[in-house]
Amino acid sequence: MVKRKNKGTMVWVLFFCLYYGQAQITDLARLEYSFIPASKSEDQYTRFRAILNYPIKLKKDKYLIVGGEYNSIILNLEDDYPFETSKLDRIHVIDLIFGYTFKWNEKWRAGIQFNPRIASTLTSPLTADDYFINGGVFLIDNRINDSSLEHPYRLIIGLTYNATTGLPFPLPFVSYTRLINESWSYNAGIPKSNIKYTFSEKSNIQAFVGLDGYMAHLQDPPTINGQDSEYISLSVVVGGVGYEYCFTEHLAAYMYTGFTFRLNNVLRNKNRDEVFRLNDVNAFYLRTGLKFKI
Repeated sequence: MVKRKNKGTMVWVLFFCLYYGQAQITDLARLEYSFIPASKSEDQYTRFRAILNYPIKLKKDKYLIVGGEYNSIILNLEDDYPFETSKLDRIHVIDLIFGYTFKWNEKWRAGIQFNPRIASTLTSPLTADDYFINGGVFLIDNRINDSSLEHPYRLIIGLTYNATTGLPFPLPFVSYTRLINESWSYNAGIPKSNIKYTFSEKSNIQAFVGLDGYMAHLQDPPTINGQDSEYISLSVVVGGVGYEYCFTEHLAAYMYTGFTFRLNNVLRNKNRDEVFRLNDVNAFYLRTGLKFKI
C-alpha cells in the first residue's frame, strides 16, 4: 500500500530542490555514502554527505526552514595525468539553507529558498571565489492526500538559480508525483524521475533515472598546457534500482545502485570553459544511507 504522508509533512517539501536542482525530500536528518569505483581506469569517486534541517512554525500555514548540508568528496585520481593531482583529492561543499513558505491560496502553497554555499578544496584561506549563492521560488499544488481523487498527485513548479551552473539566469523547475493505485506511484522531474512499487508501509522498490554532481573552486589549481584551471566540476546521469526499508515511521535505510550513462569530470578556467577532461568512463554507481524523515 502506498503510504500517503500527513498533509503537514508536505509544508516544506520544496526547500530541498537546489543541489543540482535538488530532489524533493522531507528529511530532517540524513547520512549518506556514494561511490563510483574504477572502471577501465584507476580513478574513483567517493562522497560522504550529512544533512540537518529544522522547520519552525511561525503562524498558521507559515513556516521558516533552517538547515545545513555538508559534502566531503574524495577524488582518487590514480590515472597518469600531466599535472600534480594531490591537491585535488578532496572537495568540500558546505550549504546553509534558509526557506520560507506560506499558503498562497486555496490551491497553491508558495515558497522561497536562499542557499549560500562554500564549495572549495579548502587548501588555503577562503576567498570570494569559494562562495556561491543559490536560491529559488516555488509553487506547490499538493493533492497527494486528497481521497476524492482517483489518482492523487503533487505538482511543484518554480524557478531556481544556481551559481555553480555558470548560467547567469534562473532555470525552470518542474516535478510531478502521481499515485497510480495502492501499490504503484511515479515521479517525473529533474533531478530524479522514478516509478515505485510499495510492498508495505515498511518497504518499497523503485526504478530511477537521476542527476548528480557538483562544482567547486580550486584554491591551488594546476596549470595545464599554459591554461590556468580555476574550477572542477562533475556531472553524472545515472539509472538503476533503489530499495528503502523503514525501521519506524520516521527512520529509514535506503540503497540505490545502477550505472552511469554519462560521466563528465572536467577542470575549468575562470570563465567556466573546459581546460582538461578527467576520466569520463561510465561505471557502476552506489548510494546508500540512513534518513530521519517527517
